[in-house]
Amino acid sequence: MLPMESQVLIINHLEVPQLLPMDKCVEIMAETLESLARDEAIQPLRSIMWLPERKGALVTMPGYLSRIDTVGLKVITYFAGNRGTNLDTHQGAVMLFDAHDGRLLALVDATEITAIRTAAVSAVATRLLAREEVERLAVLGSGTQAHTHLEAMLVARPFRDVQVWSRTLENAQTFARRESERHGIPVKAVSSAREAVSGAHVICTTTSAIEPVLLGEWLEPGMHINAVGSSSPFARELDTAAVVRSRLFVDRRESALNEAGDFLFPKKEGAVDDDHIRGEIGEILAAKVDGRTSDREITLFKALGLAVEDVASTRHVYHKALKEGIGQLLSLGGTRRESP
Repeated sequence: MLPMESQVLIINHLEVPQLLPMDKCVEIMAETLESLARDEAIQPLRSIMWLPERKGALVTMPGYLSRIDTVGLKVITYFAGNRGTNLDTHQGAVMLFDAHDGRLLALVDATEITAIRTAAVSAVATRLLAREEVERLAVLGSGTQAHTHLEAMLVARPFRDVQVWSRTLENAQTFARRESERHGIPVKAVSSAREAVSGAHVICTTTSAIEPVLLGEWLEPGMHINAVGSSSPFARELDTAAVVRSRLFVDRRESALNEAGDFLFPKKEGAVDDDHIRGEIGEILAAKVDGRTSDREITLFKALGLAVEDVASTRHVYHKALKEGIGQLLSLGGTRRESP
């Protein structure tokens, strides 16, 4: 048996949710985004390698947080063809390393980490940007992110009812039945995106759309939008009018300027420039920029997902798993071999 120092903790997709409850992840994400705004992190742009004919992609996302002295890397694949099967479109792992000697500490399912932390970041944005008095939530989409975003929004604000739209009404109805029972609030499936957002105070777009599903002409004064479905410069969920009408905030400026189709399409059309990005969510937390300034303005948070969010979440999962005896320790090397 190799010494403990060379063992890696493996944490699977069933174990992550019990180790990373949503309310705790929201707290971790707020701390992480503020640290990023205070230059206490290293956050490169993600690297994407497309396979022939773009049938799939391999994505690598490294990050480091000096406040907690933690370094890690998320590696995922993206295969759009998995939609409608028992496989997720995004699969992979987050690797956590010791920042002092480079040991691999943990290998954690990335699908669950991503699902929880993405929604938790939207909850942070909603607390900062949505009006205090909100009642109705609209969710566009009925997949994994719709599921975790409803949970996260109920952590952020005490919504009274929810309207959900999906490209397939049957999927929206299934989502509505399941989530109504799970959360004990009315969730109504509707047949159009326009109907879903009518009268809503907060909107979450969690679709896999490449063309807009949320139009600016539908928006009402005082709304807040969390746009999370697209992380590519070639796809968007919001049309140009929706972006133009909104005060835009992002998780990371550099990422938005390179990767956010929701912003880059309007920019290419000449409807907005880089100054349309009012700030990062972490900059609001660090009191560097103002968030919502009136009850009538429309606010928009465009999320792309950052490696430091994965690293911070995985660090919490790792230490809690060690404390509670969850996961499986495997010997994977890393120690120097003695010469024969």
